[in-house]
Amino acid sequence: MEILKFVVLVAIAYFLGNISPSILLGKAMGIDIKKEGSGNAGTTNALRVLGKKAAVITLVIDIGKGVVAVLLGTYIGSINVGYVCALAVFCGHIWPCFYSFKGGKGVATAFGALLAVNWLMALCTLLVVAVGLLLSRRMSVGSILGAAAFPVISHFMEPGFFLIGIAMAIIVIYKHKANINRLIKGEEPRMF
Repeated sequence: MEILKFVVLVAIAYFLGNISPSILLGKAMGIDIKKEGSGNAGTTNALRVLGKKAAVITLVIDIGKGVVAVLLGTYIGSINVGYVCALAVFCGHIWPCFYSFKGGKGVATAFGALLAVNWLMALCTLLVVAVGLLLSRRMSVGSILGAAAFPVISHFMEPGFFLIGIAMAIIVIYKHKANINRLIKGEEPRMF
């Protein structure tokens, strides 16, 4: 019964991750966000392509689904199930089966999951992201720095989450490979 509960909770987390507000909002506006801007189904591209209101909605829903997935896993299962649900919702956002396994980069959803695991750890990671963004004026730099710093923060603040944190960090950095190439070439656009 415990194994079945674990499988169901992880599956729910993955399918929560499949909810893509930027794709749905884009379709409502007659825009395929996967073919516009950076082609990413996340908040930054929603801001560029769909506008501020759509970006805020995308950000809130993407963070929210991370929070909900981890809380469900933790309170119906255990903290360890919550950890796995964090990875599942994150992967569901990045590789959604409903959208041909082509989703966003997972930063906002990861942040939501971290909030539910340990809110202080999430805020420390957000601080790194904010410093990277303010110094570079590029969201990609903030996201990459936050991902790189996160496993270290996790090691000290939530040791049980450390290995999943490493996996999530590697995936976030990998998903930013096009941004890294543009940064190297000096072609990455600034946010402000």
